[in-house]
Amino acid sequence: MRLSLLPIALLPAAALASPSFDGAAPIAYLIDLSSGQVLYEKDADRQIPPASMAKMMTTHVAFELIDAGKLDEDKMCRVRPETWREWSGPQAGSTMFLSPGEEVSVENLLYGVVTVSGNDATMVLAECISGTVEAFVDRMNAAGDALGLEDSRFGNPVGWPDEGATLVTARDLATLARSTIEDHPDLYRKYYGKPDFTWGETQGGQPITQPNRNPLFGKVPGADGLKTGHTEEAGYGFTGSAERDGRRLIMVIAGLDSYGARVSESVALMEWGFNAWDTMPLFAEGAEVARARVQLGSADSVALVAPRDLAASFPAGLAADPSAKVRYAGPLKAPIAKGEKVAELVVTVDGEQAVLPLVAGADVEEAGFFRRALIGLKQLFGMA
Repeated sequence: MRLSLLPIALLPAAALASPSFDGAAPIAYLIDLSSGQVLYEKDADRQIPPASMAKMMTTHVAFELIDAGKLDEDKMCRVRPETWREWSGPQAGSTMFLSPGEEVSVENLLYGVVTVSGNDATMVLAECISGTVEAFVDRMNAAGDALGLEDSRFGNPVGWPDEGATLVTARDLATLARSTIEDHPDLYRKYYGKPDFTWGETQGGQPITQPNRNPLFGKVPGADGLKTGHTEEAGYGFTGSAERDGRRLIMVIAGLDSYGARVSESVALMEWGFNAWDTMPLFAEGAEVARARVQLGSADSVALVAPRDLAASFPAGLAADPSAKVRYAGPLKAPIAKGEKVAELVVTVDGEQAVLPLVAGADVEEAGFFRRALIGLKQLFGMA
């Protein structure tokens, strides 16, 4: 096997030295989903308590069940008096203002979890889905394993301090957010973009309306998610996303010491991501980028195609034209499955590099006896 490099022609594209961001957050992470590139990271793999950002996993589990047809949004869930007593009052943190014995739909509980970060709503939803909180936490960790969140574990659905049982990383939170956005787009838009939510009544009988706590709403165009978090142990954190002009960014910040710092840092990092970087479209999903040689296969070569719309992110203002090469360990060995990642597209602009995946455009079986014999003869006579 050897490393094969195939030059690829690209159209000229505009895109100064790598931009820098001087942020106050001790932990930060920013990724451009259009290109899959990390634009900024700062201690992104440090394990930290997530506070209410853990509710992103609670919501993700519910979304998975809904889209799989295993959970109905109209299902009614009963607020157990024991759960209400534990998760009501100032000592219980954020609340949806549920009442003991109340019947609430999964839909409204999800609004309570996502929009107003209700700890009571989260616990009632967990019990309604799995019977017990412990069983629901098992679902959370199974979902984390499926997503490859190697450095994150969940000990409760709300992110309440639990002596280190619940720990995450900024990188893992971004992966979780990405999966929710890409795998459950309709549910994401429905629940994460709601500006406020009304539930419960004051002692005077007035309805209680609470605003969405997303610090980007009303400040960053295109912002549509996701979740804040705050405890004394964790400080102030936020996982957020915004989409603008076909680009979607996901950011995570954590460990800030005030509500105001979270707002200013969130806005600054997201705007920096959109303004200090350009995204260059390259190939549409399914486009053939190149062909790779195949060894002892039912075909001599296989198309290398874009598994999604491919783009590359580069510092805004770069003047040089891009160059690109396809990189793979070749010739490829059969069998090869259609959609299998078999190569990479390496794009370079002014020394800045982006590496993007390429997949096989077709199945290639192992060569049968007669084809293997023919290939052997060709090689013998220098025809291959």
